[in-house]
Amino acid sequence: MSQGLTARIRENIVLYGALAANLGIGVAKFVAAGITGSSSMLTEGVHSCVDSGNQILLLYGQHRARQKPDAIHPFGYGRELYFWAFVVAILIFAVGAGVSVYEGYLHIVEPEELSDPLVNYIVLVIAFALEGSSWFIAMREFRKAKGDSGWWRAIRQSKDPAGFIVLFEDSAALAGLVIAGIGVWASHAFADPRIDGVASIVIGLILGLVAVLLAREAKGLLIGERANPKVVETVRNIIARHPAVTAVNHVRTIHTAPDAIFVAVSADFVDSVTMGDGERLIEEMEDQLRIAVPMLSSIYIRPEKHENAATLATIRPPEQP
Repeated sequence: MSQGLTARIRENIVLYGALAANLGIGVAKFVAAGITGSSSMLTEGVHSCVDSGNQILLLYGQHRARQKPDAIHPFGYGRELYFWAFVVAILIFAVGAGVSVYEGYLHIVEPEELSDPLVNYIVLVIAFALEGSSWFIAMREFRKAKGDSGWWRAIRQSKDPAGFIVLFEDSAALAGLVIAGIGVWASHAFADPRIDGVASIVIGLILGLVAVLLAREAKGLLIGERANPKVVETVRNIIARHPAVTAVNHVRTIHTAPDAIFVAVSADFVDSVTMGDGERLIEEMEDQLRIAVPMLSSIYIRPEKHENAATLATIRPPEQP
């Protein structure tokens, strides 16, 4: 039991690390906001609460995605994680960004009297250290996963939203802390509490931008994205080199989970292959494909004449990131 729990924590170290950091930081920020009346600190507290809720939703999504296929969902529940990732993006936009901008507006219209900012500075330093630790863990894990790909390309091609969502959230959180610190300092330096409200609005705009980027990536995963082109090419080569295959008409893939791929292959077999031989050959090909690409959870190979096969030639190819 303890080994299973340890394995799950290690597997989700990015989410657990971010959740622990945000829970502690959120409490500290709200206390500081209550003592000093800082709008940007209150905004940062809401930001931490939203981030904590997001990590819980992603952990729940991962739990649901592990359910085994059944009669209603024969390809499993893996894409439920993509649904919760999209919900996270909506929450960041609606709650995080919305509350930040609204609170900043109120603070500009009805500025509060300035108080000693020392508590704010202490909380900001502690929060920056904790957020920085969470960001470092997320960055380290994502660097391992991306390999030699560029950062933005790796995010666009990633099929596991948990890693890049936490990375985006923590990056936005660090930027928000810097802006909150500048807002608190400038409010006192220029004796104008409205500057703190402006800082809150800027934090909200950053969260809104992050939410839009995350929603875009989560939407693509939810609708369905193909596997990595290298995986598609591997499948094509394994089928094409079989002596009984004269042509591979098409290889179509879709991720049903971050670590599960559905693949459908249309191939033209030599005319002399009988029905019985074809069944045996297809089973051999499927075994070879599962060995070469363990993430292939469902494999369908359809014998089809090349001239009769439907192709994707008329569909505009995807833009390269």
